[in-house]
Parts: sequence; C-alpha cells; structure tokens
Amino acid sequence: MSPEQWTSSSGNPPAKRTDLPAATAAKPTREQVIAGLRATSEGGADLVQLLTPEGQRVQHPDFDIDISPEQLRDLYRDMVLVRRADREGNALQRQGQLGIWVPLLGQEAAQIGAGRALKPQDMAFPSYREHGVAWTRGIDPTELLGIFRGTDHGSWDPVSTGFHLYTIVIGNQCLNATGYAMGQRFDGKVGDPDGEATMVFFGDGATSQGDVHEAMVWSAVYDSPVVFFCQNNQWAISEPLERQTRVPLYQRASGYGFPGIRVDGNDVLASLAVSKWALEECRNGNGPVLIEAFTYRMDAHTTSDDPTRYRMSDEQEAWKLKDPIERLRVHLIREHAADQDFFDSVDAEADQLAARFREFCFNMPEPPPERMFSQVYAEETPQIAAQREDYLRYLAGFADETVAGGVH
Repeated sequence: MSPEQWTSSSGNPPAKRTDLPAATAAKPTREQVIAGLRATSEGGADLVQLLTPEGQRVQHPDFDIDISPEQLRDLYRDMVLVRRADREGNALQRQGQLGIWVPLLGQEAAQIGAGRALKPQDMAFPSYREHGVAWTRGIDPTELLGIFRGTDHGSWDPVSTGFHLYTIVIGNQCLNATGYAMGQRFDGKVGDPDGEATMVFFGDGATSQGDVHEAMVWSAVYDSPVVFFCQNNQWAISEPLERQTRVPLYQRASGYGFPGIRVDGNDVLASLAVSKWALEECRNGNGPVLIEAFTYRMDAHTTSDDPTRYRMSDEQEAWKLKDPIERLRVHLIREHAADQDFFDSVDAEADQLAARFREFCFNMPEPPPERMFSQVYAEETPQIAAQREDYLRYLAGFADETVAGGVH
C-alpha cells in the first residue's frame, strides 16, 4: 500500500503534511545516498587520519598519538604476520583442509590498531573475522583452525585472554558485549583510568540486525563501558553499504545519545589513537562510543562467496592503493625507522608462521565423538550424561554389525 492509499480512522485519506523540513520531505536519490555515505573515497571530512595512503604522517587536533619507531615496527610486524596467517587459511580451505575460511585481507590496520589499544583487564567480543584482534590478545593463529575445520568452537580461555569466542550469528556479539559491560559497571569496575572496558567488533552488514540496535539502546541507557567497533568494509556478503543505511554509520550514534567517530580503517595509527581514546572514555564511565572504521574487504566475504558476481574490479584496484601494510612500510622507510634487514626479518618470520600454521592444520587430530558432549555446562548434567551414553551406544551398534558381517 502506498502512502496515497492510507486512510485515517474516519475513512478519509490523511492530509499531506506540509510541516516537514525540506531535508526530511525530499526523498534522496541513490546517487545522493552514496555520496552522503562515502563523501569522498577517503571517507569524508570527518575522517580521522594520521597516516595518508602515501605514508605521510599528518596531525589531528583531537586524536593524535606519540609513538616510537620501535612501536611502529611492532605494528608493521603485527599486520604482516596476521595477513600471512590469513592467506594460509584461505589456501588451506581451497585445498580441502578447512570447511570454510573468513578472510580479513585489507582490514589489518583496523584490527591491529583497535586490538593494541585494549588493556589486559579489558574484554573483546569478536564476530568471525577478527583474526588480527585475536593475535593482539595472545591467541596463536593455530587456535583458530578448529573453528573452521569443524573440530571445536574455539580452544582458548576467554577469561584469561580477554577475548571471547568467535560469534557466528550476525550481530549477536553486540548483545553479549553489552551485557558484559553492564556487569562491569554494576561491579564498580569503571570510573577511573585503571578501570575496565569492553570492545565489540562487527561489520557494516550487521548494523541491519536488530541485535545491534538493541545493544546500543541498552548500552546508552545504562552508560555501559562498551566501544562498538564497526568495520565498515563497504560490502556485506553481496550488498553494498547504501543498502544498509542512508547516513554514514558513525552518525547513527547520535540517535542513541553517545559519540560516533569515523576513522580511516586502513591507517593503523589512527585506528590505535581513536580506539585508545574511546576505551578511556568507557573505562572512566563516559561510554558507550561507536567507531566506524572506514576500510575495504579486499577478498571474498568467506571462501564460499564469489565477489566478482556483485562488485567491479576497478573498485578493488582503487582500494589497493590504500593498502594498510604498504602505507606503514612507506612511512617507516621515509622516516628511516626501518631498513631492509628489518623487512627481510619480518618476511622470514611470516614464512615460519605460515609453515607452522600449515603443519598444525595437516596434523590436527579428529576429536572423539563424545567430545561434543563435554564442556556444555560448567558441571555436567544428568541429561547430558544420558545423551552421551545413548549416542555412544548407538555408534557401537554399527561396529557390532561390521564385525558380524565379516568385515574388519
């Protein structure tokens, strides 16, 4: 039914409103929507950037950061090693060693910058693409393999690492993070520089999920110390950003009553600086905060996706010029903060990581059938125990039939 067909309770068509502001009354064209979302190819006038695509260091009046050459080299190393592990994961899936892989190619700066801003007492809630954040929380890349090989749901301890298990359901981690952050506030763990904070990671496509909006509503009402870190990589699995929103994502925060910031997600320095500020706001009791990391998904959504069916190659080629690793590499060379021996050593370390990653995947043991019944609850329930025994008895029946049939 169109608006012209609506009727009032009296049965008469409602009078056309004339008190709407022009910006609300006018329906934007598709081109206007896209222009408003992107503003420029660099993310618009509100974009926080400290390192240009050409590797030049620039200043920002609100979000600047002092960083040593050693710290810059560490950030470069982080991104190179994480990318190499990611490429190996992609290759292993193509070889049939993994059921699926979720690439992070192109999003290394956003993840490493945000991850390195977290303090040990903080908690991070990932979706399923945050291999870089996992790295910064001390999760070895090999610990991710069980998820994508189908042998476990994650092998690390979320409490000791401050990094929750991967969340497959789109946007659900935002509710989990909000609840955790509310607990931090109720327990009196916020309100000073040594307090705790929570950071949750999701993509632009997830902003269309109700869970994300519910989380933002609750976080705003309870002043939860949570940083909503949206990696806007321009595409959900097959839909562009303009199918998700009419306004830039960071501006949505004002509707909930907390700050929103757009950062260059291909700039590791800006991602680090903005994330540090947002987390400090939260741990001091001034949260929540929304960060939109403006970046680009250089690979497929997952290895089951074919992005050539819905996006143009020239768009990807344009974003290659903004590669996060290359821009920091150029900056290190320009500032004489690293020489060729350093870059060679990082490449050699990446080769070693890749070899260890592959070997671990090839030699992963198959878990026994009863594994699925373990650690379902903190303490095993009688129902779980009964289900396990029934299932094992069922499997044993097949073994008996094989022996009886003379097959060994």
